[in-house]
Amino acid sequence: ELMTGYTMLRNGGVGNGGQPWVLRWSSRIRLTWLSFTLFIILVFFPLIAHYYLTTIDDADDAGKRIFGPRTGNELCEVKHVQDLCRIRESVSEELLQLEAKRQELNSEIAKLNLKIEACKKSIENAKQDLLQLKNVISQTEHSYKELMAQNQPKLSLPIRLLPDKDDVTFPLPKSNRNCRLHNCFDYSRCPLTSGFPVYVYNSDDYPFGSSLDPLIKQAFEATVRTNVYVTENANIACVYIILVGEMQEPVMPKPTELEQQLHSLPYWRTDGHNHLIINLSRKSETQNFIYNISTGRAMIAQSTFYDVQYRPGFDIVVSPLVHAMSEPNFLEIPPQVPVKRKYLFSFQGEKIESLRSSLQEVRSFEEEIEGNAPADYDDRIITTLKAVQDSKLDFVLVEFTCKNQPKASLPTEWALCGERDDRLELLKQSTFALIITPGDTHLVISAGCAMRLFEALEVGAIPVVLGEQVQLPYNDVIRWNEAALIIPKPRITEVHFLLRSISDNDLLAMRRQGRFLWETYFSTSDNVFSTVLAIIRTRIQIPAAPIREETAVEIPHRSGKAAGTDPNMADNGDLDLGPVETEPPYASPKYLRNFTLTAMDIYRSWNSAPGPFHLFPYTPFDPVLPSEAKFLGSGTGFRPIGGGAGGSGKEFQAALGGNVPREQFTVVMLTYEREEVLMNSLERLNGLPYLNKVVVVWNSPKLPSEDLLWPDIGVPIMVVRTEKNSLNNRFLPWDEIETEAILSIDDDAHLRHDEIMFGFRVWREARDRIVGFPGRYHAWDIPHQSWLYNSNYSCELSMVLTGAAFFHK
Repeated sequence: ELMTGYTMLRNGGVGNGGQPWVLRWSSRIRLTWLSFTLFIILVFFPLIAHYYLTTIDDADDAGKRIFGPRTGNELCEVKHVQDLCRIRESVSEELLQLEAKRQELNSEIAKLNLKIEACKKSIENAKQDLLQLKNVISQTEHSYKELMAQNQPKLSLPIRLLPDKDDVTFPLPKSNRNCRLHNCFDYSRCPLTSGFPVYVYNSDDYPFGSSLDPLIKQAFEATVRTNVYVTENANIACVYIILVGEMQEPVMPKPTELEQQLHSLPYWRTDGHNHLIINLSRKSETQNFIYNISTGRAMIAQSTFYDVQYRPGFDIVVSPLVHAMSEPNFLEIPPQVPVKRKYLFSFQGEKIESLRSSLQEVRSFEEEIEGNAPADYDDRIITTLKAVQDSKLDFVLVEFTCKNQPKASLPTEWALCGERDDRLELLKQSTFALIITPGDTHLVISAGCAMRLFEALEVGAIPVVLGEQVQLPYNDVIRWNEAALIIPKPRITEVHFLLRSISDNDLLAMRRQGRFLWETYFSTSDNVFSTVLAIIRTRIQIPAAPIREETAVEIPHRSGKAAGTDPNMADNGDLDLGPVETEPPYASPKYLRNFTLTAMDIYRSWNSAPGPFHLFPYTPFDPVLPSEAKFLGSGTGFRPIGGGAGGSGKEFQAALGGNVPREQFTVVMLTYEREEVLMNSLERLNGLPYLNKVVVVWNSPKLPSEDLLWPDIGVPIMVVRTEKNSLNNRFLPWDEIETEAILSIDDDAHLRHDEIMFGFRVWREARDRIVGFPGRYHAWDIPHQSWLYNSNYSCELSMVLTGAAFFHK
């Protein structure tokens, strides 16, 4: 049928009366209608539904809303949404709980991060501590090996053994003139650990005491009471001292009576060994009163000696006691400048008796030199000095005849003219002071010569001693060539030339040394007595007693304020002295070199040592420029040298402190009611290597504030109360200072740690000098006749201030 229909269509619908055409038309209509219906359903119906749904809630009746939001619990009243509401509420609660847990976890994470950072820092600190401990262990092992190699164990002090018998029987010398320490002194009474106890007889207990000059005796007793070596226990004494002069003529005992009284002393022990007889007389009648007295093995200290009487190394030539009961007025002492004064030299004196007068035998000076040496050159001296005065080449003053009655003197001795004040006025105008020794060559020293020497040194006139045989006071321990000219009498014709040839620098140096000698050894009774004891103690090589320490009265204070560390202050660079100490403060061993200093440095005077050592310019308010410190540090080469079997390298390393690597220093800081400045200065010391402790000298009578919180810098801070406000309080040897090295510093000084360590290193190379930072310059201003003081930066430096300086305790 299909094929038939298809055939019919191809044939144009012929057949059956046109029916095929109708069928084709009806089938097309159905297909079109079906397509149109589907199009309406698929396109327009959704559009209409969408429009209806979007406009259905626009009705005026709000109650008929279906899809709009509902108030209150209307939505929940709908049964099929109640489950969704419950789910929503539960989800909200869970979200709130999760948010709280999230915040809690975030806070815990932050805390853990902080702990991690703290652990990292503690690990770094532990590494540093471990490294320091390794260094300390290494250094300790090295020190132990050195000690084992040296085999020098520390010894305890020996027990002092006192003599069993008072009468010590050791060989007697052939004559008392042959007495020396080895045959007339009992060393068994003076062991090294004895401390050199000295027993002084009370003059009032013996008959000769009533004949002593009251002023001399009173001054001597006052000096004895304050001396550190004097003891009241005669059984343990090393030396026994007797004062026998100055005697008063009316009640003066006879020589035989004085001899009996000396031999009857309770501890004389038949021969007077270990006794010292002191005669401080200046009068011609009594200055050598004990010349004809048998003194046995006792030592003698006086100002006049004959060669048959003087025993070198045993007896002591002392200076006359001029200022008995009162100290000299140091403010009236003339200044040491200008160097040259009105007179080139001066001399006033008169000789009562001469060995050989020019009236008896006239010989030329040349004939005397060619022949036998004459006994007296005084006539030639008079002629030469008068010729110099008459030439008027220089302004000099010589007088060989006193205007008034001359002082009593020994034969052949030049007597003093006028009163003491008149002589001093002349010497103040003299560059040099001539001292002509007695014509009797057997008289090695006289009280008159010693008096001239004393007055010349007192006013700054350089002594010129004519006579090389003279024994000047304390000649075995003082280098007199540094303060005086000692010229043989035959060179009298060359004296003028010699005095003119000395430069101003040498003149000033000699004048300074003379002033030092006078102030230290001659000026007061205390100095004379202390010098006599020091000479005996040095001769028998007993170390000096430690200096008396000042008792530190501590001011209570609160500490605990954390001190910050300034990296600039703690930058040590390459100036480390050794391993930084992590142990508690270490005190310096005391008195290790006292014996060697006593035995080796006998002839050394402190004034002959070099002056202070200046590091670089510094002012309290201007810190030192780093370039200056770097310049000095790079050129000095203060680097410890390695050990060895010996040689200069080992000595240099020892001088740098290689034998005491643990040595520390104490900071002594002076302050006066500047609490904020003081606290800042103390905080800058935090972390300073080799710092033992800080001693704050509180100069104000007002105590620190009670609420003041002191910084904690890792070492003890002691605040010391002073009796009075004085800058010299920084020099007191406080008993709380346990180190030899002291850094004296002001409360407003600014020094970096590397600068302090550099100064400490330099001081350890020169422990007897002041090593400091603030340098100054002074000079004599000739036009204004006054001192010029320069505190600005200058290439000329003459002093170091102690506002920031190292020195020995």
